Amino acid sequence: YGPRDVQVLRFIRTARNLGFGLEEIRRLLALSQDRNRSSAEVRNIALAHIADLERKAAELSAMAATLRHLAEACHGDDRPDCPILERLENPE
Repeated sequence: YGPRDVQVLRFIRTARNLGFGLEEIRRLLALSQDRNRSSAEVRNIALAHIADLERKAAELSAMAATLRHLAEACHGDDRPDCPILERLENPE
């Protein structure tokens, strides 16, 4: 690989590490190579991605809270009754 190839691969790896999807990376890569670009375009992509990450984080937090509540309600002993399984079998 040449120096430019390595630079592009690093760009892609860093973008992936930040959670950008392939289409977003394509757009960002194209913008990085366009000297007539507007930084507003790049910022808008980043802000949209931040909103998506925050939405996903809220969903994960809600899932963890629900599962934590169910795990706390489970006795974890030799009895067969289990709130975790009950919720999975009968979601509200």
